[in-house]
Amino acid sequence: MKEPVKAACVQAEPAILNREATIDRLDALTAEAAAAGARLVVFPEAFVPAYPSSVWAKALAGWADPRAKAAFALLAREAVSIPGPAADRIAQTAARHDVWLVTGITEIDSERPGTLYNTLLFHAPNGSLALHHRKLVPTNHERLVWGPGDGRGLRAIATDVGRLGGLICWENYMPLARFALYESGVEIYVASTADDGAAWQATLVHIARESRAFVIAPSHFQRASGYPHDFPLRQLIDGHEIIGRGGSAILGPDGGYLAGPLYDEEGILYADLEPSRLLEERQRFDPAGHYHRPDVFALRVSAPDG
Repeated sequence: MKEPVKAACVQAEPAILNREATIDRLDALTAEAAAAGARLVVFPEAFVPAYPSSVWAKALAGWADPRAKAAFALLAREAVSIPGPAADRIAQTAARHDVWLVTGITEIDSERPGTLYNTLLFHAPNGSLALHHRKLVPTNHERLVWGPGDGRGLRAIATDVGRLGGLICWENYMPLARFALYESGVEIYVASTADDGAAWQATLVHIARESRAFVIAPSHFQRASGYPHDFPLRQLIDGHEIIGRGGSAILGPDGGYLAGPLYDEEGILYADLEPSRLLEERQRFDPAGHYHRPDVFALRVSAPDG
């Protein structure tokens, strides 16, 4: 990082299972953050078209439940294809508001459309797709929804706001995945998630202290009332109020909170990321520098072309 950067961590409810309306919300919220001076705007895991909550996604284990089949088909129909018109709209949002934009999506591969992926997209202010990462291992009920990802995007990239990279939810518990970011010099670490538990905050503190990087962690927020009335598994969410309560936060490289955590409501968290803080905290510990032993340890990442 060469200069201070204002970052925005967005905790907002998508237009659940409506891709185009969710991208409309993404654009409006990005505009709000950019107007507040943010140069980096980060959205939660699977924001487009909505995170498949365990409250209902567990029903996908039903062998022949027509409601579960219909729910999965709906999610697949509203997923984002790369390249494709919806991905183009997200890129245009980054360009229109002149920001680095990080978005969690459910991705559908147009060449093999039977499988969905939990994906994180990093768009540059010119609208180009700078980084494309698929979650390595879906967690628990997510394995009924998404296929396993690969090594693409498993690195930090140099940008005008700093070296930027990220992981999705519980792949942040994978030590080698974290180290792939550390070894590529991450300075701003995105940890998008759907984990709204108290233990996740301890994880964020650890990642910040271990990486000696700024950590931006947007978390999903959902209400039962946000689901369409004809949602096939509606009966499983009836009786719930808040399905995903958030917990978004921004942390400094010492593990201290710069903003948040925010629970039970929508909001945009802001923080000014000061590059001097990286130098101050890395004097004692640099996980890929003076506190690394490359003569003893070596990491090899297998990534597909592109």
